[in-house]
Amino acid sequence: MSQLDTIKVAIADDHALFRSGVKTALSVKKDVELIAEADNGMQLINLLKHIEPDVILLDIQMPIMDGIQTLPEIRKIRPNTKVIILSMHNDHSMISKLMEIGANSYLTKNSDSETIYQAIKTCYEQEFFFNELTNKALLTGLRTKRNDVSTQQDVALTDKELRVLKLMCEEKTTKEIADIVDISPRTVEAIRDKLKSKIGARSMAGLVMYAVKNGIIEQ
Repeated sequence: MSQLDTIKVAIADDHALFRSGVKTALSVKKDVELIAEADNGMQLINLLKHIEPDVILLDIQMPIMDGIQTLPEIRKIRPNTKVIILSMHNDHSMISKLMEIGANSYLTKNSDSETIYQAIKTCYEQEFFFNELTNKALLTGLRTKRNDVSTQQDVALTDKELRVLKLMCEEKTTKEIADIVDISPRTVEAIRDKLKSKIGARSMAGLVMYAVKNGIIEQ
């Protein structure tokens, strides 16, 4: 974070009106700073050679270079930057595909400014922001493809591991989970790593998919 302790955000969207709406909404938030705007993916990629945002809001439909082409390029230049996809559509197969190639969240463009802000903060702090859209899409993807989760159904999780997994799926931060379960943040991280190896998940998305599939959390 910068000296001002702000989350640096860039937005790529060809609708100037939408960009200015997001800009206005974020300008009132003390912990978020919009540092760059782009009309299309190519412009964003050029900007990323000089700037390092913490989070990128990336529109899917843009001229010259759309979000689907841009996402892998972002991952090459800025592998640690979190990417939140913005789209007019809630197509499950598209959401699954984008989450698989490196998106950290997916929001429809009619999301309110508070949801966009929450997604930015949560992706920055926890890597992913899950919502009803992403959960359903990941579940749909899971029925057809099981790459990120082992097919072993009878993974024995302790009560504490189950509790931590549920809280992670509820988008609680590591610190919040530590306070609720009354353990240290370091222990929360250790449990998260243990869950990944027990379940055979490579990412937080894999853990959520496992939790949804096994009825640990509601769909």
